Amino acid sequence: MTEAEDKGPAFGMRHAQALLLFLNIVAIYISRLNIGVAVVAMTNAETTNPDFPEFDWSEKEISYILSSFFWGYVLTQLPGGALCKRFGAKIVMGLSTFISAVLSAITPWCVGWGSWQAFCAIRVIQGVVQGVLFPCIFDHLAKWCPLKERNRLGAFSQTGIDCGTVLALGISGFIAAGPMGWPGISYISAAVCFLWCLLWLIFGANNVCESKFATEAERHYIESSMAHTEDFHQKKIAIPWRAIFTSMPFLILLIARCSHIYGLSTLQSQIPSYLNGVLNMDIKSNALNSSMPFMASWAVSYLYLFAGDFLQQKDIWSLTAIRKVFNSFAFWIPAIGLVIIGFLDEDNKAWALTLMVISVAANSGNVIGSSLNSIDLSPNHAGFLMSVLNTAASVMSLLAPLIVGFIVTDGNMRTQWQIVFAIAAAVFFLGNLVYVIWGTTDTQPWNDENFLLPKDAEHSNGEEKHKHSFADAMQKPPTISEKVD
Repeated sequence: MTEAEDKGPAFGMRHAQALLLFLNIVAIYISRLNIGVAVVAMTNAETTNPDFPEFDWSEKEISYILSSFFWGYVLTQLPGGALCKRFGAKIVMGLSTFISAVLSAITPWCVGWGSWQAFCAIRVIQGVVQGVLFPCIFDHLAKWCPLKERNRLGAFSQTGIDCGTVLALGISGFIAAGPMGWPGISYISAAVCFLWCLLWLIFGANNVCESKFATEAERHYIESSMAHTEDFHQKKIAIPWRAIFTSMPFLILLIARCSHIYGLSTLQSQIPSYLNGVLNMDIKSNALNSSMPFMASWAVSYLYLFAGDFLQQKDIWSLTAIRKVFNSFAFWIPAIGLVIIGFLDEDNKAWALTLMVISVAANSGNVIGSSLNSIDLSPNHAGFLMSVLNTAASVMSLLAPLIVGFIVTDGNMRTQWQIVFAIAAAVFFLGNLVYVIWGTTDTQPWNDENFLLPKDAEHSNGEEKHKHSFADAMQKPPTISEKVD
């Protein structure tokens, strides 16, 4: 058989799973980010369709609505990883997206009944149910992506973030101005999520063994590439908590991901305020300028994808080298951009916007650079690792604006903003430096299904290891000489 035949169809079920994950991210980001346009339409009907109700909400109440999603989102990151390990990605992702769709569909009615308080409640619940999704996405990628295709399939699925962001910013205004008015934003979001649920129900599968559409050749290719067997896919492997939280490679990855979110939050959220306050340039009022950084990021992410795939398939660079070089582009280019932007004056508005676009676009390399590294370290626990990383990252996204608020007392004062950008640039630089020096793509010992077995079981013959599960081994309490990690 040829190599192509060994891998199964040119478009196999592993590609279909990556596409489904991409579409899921697009759908949930549309429902997550359309709120900015929706609130404007709901509080100023004359700017869209005046035939629909208008609400007199204060700026404080609007801030509650805009932030309420993340109140719930931060709560379910850790449970998301555990739920995915217990029930599988198919049921957890399916239920999460379905509930989110229902909440979107009933939003117009609830807001008309309970005003901004009801709006906040719905957004909090949406945050809770969507918080489980990314741990499931990474767990699903770990089960479906052969090592040689991990960058390709994993990075492709993550491009849904930029696609969903662009669509949310681009189409929400047209919907609100059309015959459906601002309620149409919620209805369209719900319809997109419902459609995804239908596709997921038909084509989604927890692993290649459960898929009804995967060919025998593709199944063999995936299993042999990842050293998985049908029996392996059915096992429930216990989480080695202590080993994970004392693992240097994981802690290094945690530092890198936290530094990324802190820097990105400053880049995306604070630079528009700086451009407005110091350079008198309001990019938020211009839909094209608002979406331009995300469109550039979406386009450049495919350049990273193709370059990474080429370098790995041709064995030009090792996976570790690809991760560290791409992460350096993703972190250090924005760090330089932040510093330079802080020194531009009002005569350099175009340069400031250009640097912002370049920095956000370059940052899209973080997916191949460090985001997918959690799967490298432990395919068996990728979902749980992602839940821990996302929880810590959520704290960073909340911390960044608080630090800005503490430093910037006058939005028109350039020197205060320069301090903000210098801190973010330093975080970007040091976070990547740590990752470049100590980061690794080596699968860790605690990924092994037998890692938590008693020591005597670890030294028993291979036949015994396959005969006894973790639960069986733990039925006999360990003696002092049989310490369990």
